[in-house]
Amino acid sequence: MSGNGLQEPGSPNLMPILISHPTRIQSAGNKPKLIDEYVGRVNTKTSAASVAHMRSPQGWLEPGQTPEFDEFTIVLKGLLRVEHKGGTLNVAAGQAVLARAGEWVRYSTPQEGGAEYIAVCLPAFSMETVHRDE
Repeated sequence: MSGNGLQEPGSPNLMPILISHPTRIQSAGNKPKLIDEYVGRVNTKTSAASVAHMRSPQGWLEPGQTPEFDEFTIVLKGLLRVEHKGGTLNVAAGQAVLARAGEWVRYSTPQEGGAEYIAVCLPAFSMETVHRDE
């Protein structure tokens, strides 16, 4: 196994790894949000990438951030608002957004019913590299 929790390519014992359940992660923001990490630093000890299923309520707003990772987000239900230095994007169910490393963004779910989405971070999300506004 490598330092990212995955088997090294070419390893004689290379095989798929079942991830039987996620780990619930504490969220940031003004209201509770559910974060279930399937792949990442906590659940699989993987530093190369993280994959999390998120569910946030109507009116949820997290602090702005300037992360050191790319974040790909696919909205499954509802609407995710992404503020950035150049304006605002409203990302609806069936759409996705890419926030690049080094770009300031702030996520929120302003509409009734909140939002459900999958976030993929490359490299994996960490508190040390998210750089949230104070």
